[in-house]
Amino acid sequence: MKKTNNDKKIFSSILRFFDKWIITPVTKFILYITDYFKNNDKGLEKIINNRQALVVISLLFALIAFYAIDKEGVSLVDDNAEILYGIPVTAVYNEEAYVVEGLPETVDVTLIGKKWNVYLAKQYPVEKITVDLSDLTPGTHKVNLNYKQNVSSVNYKVDPSTVNVVVYKKISESRELSTDIINRDSLDTKLNIDNITLNKDNVTIKGPAYKLEQVAAVKALIDINHLTNQAVGTQTLSDVQLIAYDNAGKNIDVEIVPNKLEAEIVISSPHKTVPIKIETEGNLDGKAIKSLTSDVDEVVIYGSKEALDKIEYLPVLIDISGINTDKNYNVNLTNPSGVREINHKTINVKLVVDEVVSTDVSNVRINITNLADGYVAQAADENSSSITVIVKGSQSIIDQLEASTITASVDLSGLTVGEHEVEVKVTGDDNRLSYESRIPTVRVVISKK
Repeated sequence: MKKTNNDKKIFSSILRFFDKWIITPVTKFILYITDYFKNNDKGLEKIINNRQALVVISLLFALIAFYAIDKEGVSLVDDNAEILYGIPVTAVYNEEAYVVEGLPETVDVTLIGKKWNVYLAKQYPVEKITVDLSDLTPGTHKVNLNYKQNVSSVNYKVDPSTVNVVVYKKISESRELSTDIINRDSLDTKLNIDNITLNKDNVTIKGPAYKLEQVAAVKALIDINHLTNQAVGTQTLSDVQLIAYDNAGKNIDVEIVPNKLEAEIVISSPHKTVPIKIETEGNLDGKAIKSLTSDVDEVVIYGSKEALDKIEYLPVLIDISGINTDKNYNVNLTNPSGVREINHKTINVKLVVDEVVSTDVSNVRINITNLADGYVAQAADENSSSITVIVKGSQSIIDQLEASTITASVDLSGLTVGEHEVEVKVTGDDNRLSYESRIPTVRVVISKK
């Protein structure tokens, strides 16, 4: 029955060829001539009554017909070659027990024969090449790739025609799952993923032993772009893709059972209101800071709860180097680590300068920092236990200064038993003022406890 259907298809193709290239063109030409002479009756009568004209016309028609048939006939019997690209290759074997490597996904097939036969063969190509590997045992084997041709008068060549395949025994192992969020930047900056729960904790991976040894982790990829609604609450994500990775983060091609899971995602919007703290770098040119104010006193920050718990204020740094007049700054706010959104993108800071005055603050106690365990330190003399600090700034700021806001310290990192001369560092709570110790160093004695 199948052979009869093929014969019918071949016969139909032949009829279509003659209809397209001979019958239809000749018919159109005759109709054209007929229409022309209908409008030129006298000219037609003259030609019909002229024997020599009729002989010439007949001869022309004979030559045209002979040329067309001869050209097509020669063309149809000439040798020709056509390439069928990307013919899929499938293998038949016990996929539950074995893994086969080395078999190409596709091959190219070259058809060689008479043009007419090649034309027919291209109309009814074999959709795929099937290789039977069911009798092969674990190891390396050379197999032939054979193309089943429907037209026997055409030769064919498969590229590649033979391949070396390796048959492995398939083994399986249970692996614990972890999660990885992809396309995180697509998440609303005011939202945070608090928790992800998969409907399975473990999966089974299958493949050759050498590949299973390479698998360092199996991860469920939580794709933010697949969330149906970005809002606070719990959402369920279906068809979560699973991928196996090696130690370098490279994808390992193994079978994962099941190959997709379901995940429950808890989304929240942690936020916190913190004050803005304006900090400066550089020094004014012979002036002091009278005031340093912002049009925004506090901001709302969004991010992970762990990050927000560590943030007490949002620092804003402005450069005052060489400034000697009042100035306005337009400052872009930068997200601290762990913060994804701030409710203000920019703020305006106004700097007002004043004349510089100075005052001395005496008896500022010196604090000891970074002393190694097992040691004690004390001032070598009375002059090394406290210092006088020179404070410079605007008179209106100095008038409000409290000595308790000034801190003096010495850093004893890396020092052991003995007497040492160390630098004194002075800081203050108000960054509109500058602080300097009247003596740059003090002497400290270190001894064991």
